[in-house]
Amino acid sequence: MEQRFPWKISHLRDHSSILDGTASPDLVLTDAHYLNSSLHQWMKGNIWIYQDRIVYAGSSMPEKMNGTEIIQLKDKWIVPGYIEPHVHPFQLYNPQSFSEYAAARGTTTFIQDNLMLLLLCDKKKALPFMQQFKASPLNYYWWSRLDSQTELRNEEDVFTNGEVLSWLDDPSVLLAGELTAWPKLAEGDDLLLSWVQEARLRYKRVEGHLPGASEKTIAKMTLFGVTGDHESMTGDDVWKRLEQGLAVTLRHSSIRPDLAQLIRELKEKQLHSFDSLMMTTDGSSPSFYESGVMDQLIKIAIDEGVEPIEAYHMATYAVAKYYRLDYMQGMIATGRLATLNILSDPKNPVPESVMSKGKWIKKDGVVQEQEFQPDWSSIQPLDIKWDIDHDDLQFSMPCGMNMVNNVITKPYSVSIDASVNELSRDHDESFLMLLDRHGEWKICTLIKGFASDLGGLASSFSNTGDILLIGKSKQDLIDAFNRMKEIGGGIVLTDKGERLHEIPLALGGVMSDQPMETLIEQEKELRNVLNNRGYAFDDPVYTLLFLSSTHLPYLRVTQRGIYDVKKKTVLFPTIMR
Repeated sequence: MEQRFPWKISHLRDHSSILDGTASPDLVLTDAHYLNSSLHQWMKGNIWIYQDRIVYAGSSMPEKMNGTEIIQLKDKWIVPGYIEPHVHPFQLYNPQSFSEYAAARGTTTFIQDNLMLLLLCDKKKALPFMQQFKASPLNYYWWSRLDSQTELRNEEDVFTNGEVLSWLDDPSVLLAGELTAWPKLAEGDDLLLSWVQEARLRYKRVEGHLPGASEKTIAKMTLFGVTGDHESMTGDDVWKRLEQGLAVTLRHSSIRPDLAQLIRELKEKQLHSFDSLMMTTDGSSPSFYESGVMDQLIKIAIDEGVEPIEAYHMATYAVAKYYRLDYMQGMIATGRLATLNILSDPKNPVPESVMSKGKWIKKDGVVQEQEFQPDWSSIQPLDIKWDIDHDDLQFSMPCGMNMVNNVITKPYSVSIDASVNELSRDHDESFLMLLDRHGEWKICTLIKGFASDLGGLASSFSNTGDILLIGKSKQDLIDAFNRMKEIGGGIVLTDKGERLHEIPLALGGVMSDQPMETLIEQEKELRNVLNNRGYAFDDPVYTLLFLSSTHLPYLRVTQRGIYDVKKKTVLFPTIMR
């Protein structure tokens, strides 16, 4: 059986011997102000660290300090390492590149979505792939998805009872969800309900996905076993969830940058304390993180008048308590992991130094090189051994998809002649095709509002890892597809035979193997090129991801065909190639 507690009996005896004065700690941080979350105040004292653990925090110094490093931190402030409780680690970046970037700004614990692992790995390899991250100096925890948030052709093969239960049994899995299929739960899906109950029996949390939900719906989901939700868009939404006993995570993301407004509205409603709330960036697009990760959210909260201790708790202690991790992290106290951020000012959450599990991630402003690197062999490069030609590009669908914003698409009646090889650039309608990543099926329609002057875009980045083609010219679509195939997956833009931009996605055709800094510049250029070609919105990464996502209204293009979300029906099925 896997060891569930990080320290063996022999380790615990070693730790206690330091308190007895018969052994020395490795490191003592002295004379610092540190956040004592139990007392809800700043304390002045010393923190003893041995290997990966705080063995004492208080006013005393060790009796024995043979070989102990002592760091004087007068006029410094120490807070726990920040926790991102709702990570989608596949928005072009990957779990490692995102966490390395975030850790340099103090976010060292990640509670992560497992959806892409299920879709990109062989089922038997997904869980072992996740477990290797336990060797990292950073802290990785995971979700167990219960649904795909789209219409898969083989969902019953991906989300089997055995597979779901095996994930829920793993100690690193802290929650079930997010539950985008909650309407099925409400309408009588007893298998889904049984999984929610299995999660609760294992003391896991269950994360909802309830945008715009009524009080009655929230109450019903709470009865079924949902414990928290991150989809509040107004202060009233937050209030309704708190009234029904749900834990609430305030969101500030690239498509919903709501945090400041939510705090203002909650203050207007006379919310007395914020430190039981949590915060998330909800898997934002890469360039959103130029301003930081959880440090960015803490700063927004402080700037909006949240008392600093409460703001830090929203990204540390509150998360740890909710997920039952406070015995090990989320606070600075005896027995916890030595995961700390050292600040120059309590009102500035960007740390000078970052420690995780007793190892320096950043020291005195310098990021330290880390040894841990994951084995990516379970996620194979996208190896397409088939071609497309003009015969595949037949667009005769009477119903197209009209973009309302970054992620919402409504149906519209196609009135133009789509049988031509190239559409006019005088309007904003483009060809849209979803292709099976294995080349077995396709669905063709038109999309309105994506661009008015783009020849072709090919993307293996999508909700399911299938291939999206969007553009005005069939030849440019073929050119973009061929280039995407050549680079082993990615996003490629072409026009009139010219390659405009590309983002290689070497990990399964969905995630980049490049550092976040490189990826941020690539994504900014993607947005710039598309904006210049008529894309009127601000987050093309999420546009591509959510074209297939059936947890959003109103029309989606899925593996099963063009899907009406409200009616829960396939309007036009996919066809075999």
